[in-house]
Amino acid sequence: MRALVTGASGYIGSRLVAALLADDTDVVVGSRTPSNLRTFDYYDSVTAVSLDVTDQQSCADAFAESGPIDVAYYLVHAIGESDYRAQDRRSAEQFAAAAARAGVQRIVYLGGFVPDDDHLSEHLASRADVGEALTVDGVELVWLRAAIVMGAGSTSYEMLRYLADRLPVLPLPSWLSEPVQPIAVDDVLHYLVASADAETVPAGSYDIGGPDVVPYRDLVFAYVEAAGLQRIGVPVPFVPTSLAGKVIGLIIPVPGGLAEDLVGSLHNTMTTSESRIRDLVPDPPRGLTTIADAMARSVRGMVGEPPGVCALKDPLRLANTDATWSGGDALGVRRRGVAASSDRTWGLIEALGGRRLLASKPVAAAVRTNLDVVAGVNRRVTSAVRRLTDTEEA
Repeated sequence: MRALVTGASGYIGSRLVAALLADDTDVVVGSRTPSNLRTFDYYDSVTAVSLDVTDQQSCADAFAESGPIDVAYYLVHAIGESDYRAQDRRSAEQFAAAAARAGVQRIVYLGGFVPDDDHLSEHLASRADVGEALTVDGVELVWLRAAIVMGAGSTSYEMLRYLADRLPVLPLPSWLSEPVQPIAVDDVLHYLVASADAETVPAGSYDIGGPDVVPYRDLVFAYVEAAGLQRIGVPVPFVPTSLAGKVIGLIIPVPGGLAEDLVGSLHNTMTTSESRIRDLVPDPPRGLTTIADAMARSVRGMVGEPPGVCALKDPLRLANTDATWSGGDALGVRRRGVAASSDRTWGLIEALGGRRLLASKPVAAAVRTNLDVVAGVNRRVTSAVRRLTDTEEA
């Protein structure tokens, strides 16, 4: 099997290259600047070609240089850039046309869920556009559709990690009650590798997801619990995703445009609509990764010097080639809060029912009243919770 991987410098693409090499696949990687891939520990084991999917001639030249390709993985997108939806569609059309002319048998594309919703976010609508653009005569398409991908270094994980690390009081907009079915990156790789085999996975679109379906807010608190943090969740109704995305882009180091586009998708229900692929591809021997396991492994994977992707014993661990903004926190507040950081405070909160109680409107209102200054007000929070305790006992 000879595979071409686009997006080989990205979070999933780099890990896919490592997984394919471990599966004895002959791998070709495409990049606008192939020399930049020398920082990856897979470089000496692959064939690197120049490929810019936004340029029609570059697509044709890349397939000519790479030689016969059995399967091409399409993992590139321009999310976060201006007018990225039109750019992504045009790039996918050019790539698919070049693949067909080069005699590529199959394209495997990882996109997002496409909920049955008339109000798809720009991000989800763009991912659907790409899937349609990659559908061309003469080339089989396997379109894998996923929601949030969990793992240290992934954009979604890093966004919720930074927020939970930096904010002792976590705002909970109403749209965080929408259900989500995340999938760990090791399971994504499991399906991507299997999808190269036409005998195992026929052409078509398949939803892929993990074993758990939870509200978005529970995904945040799954990280909080795995990291051993102490955090309060406070409902904040009437906050649109557009505003939340702008604010989040300002308070965490993830690129602002990327944060805005991803948060804009959170009002959509993000769960699988079918699970046909599990009838075709057996679950990994350990089973699909649960949210709790994924968060625990991701947190452990933040410790120590990150290795290269081929040296990762666990793909949920941070790699040394992941985005420069991943894995750190310049504010130095990881593992410890400012407000609500004492054992006594959290003990009182748990006695009141923990996050379930704090998500209820009466308690949330009382907590908000006493959080007039978030940073450095542990004494005020403790006093507020004591008053709540007295009320409960009365």
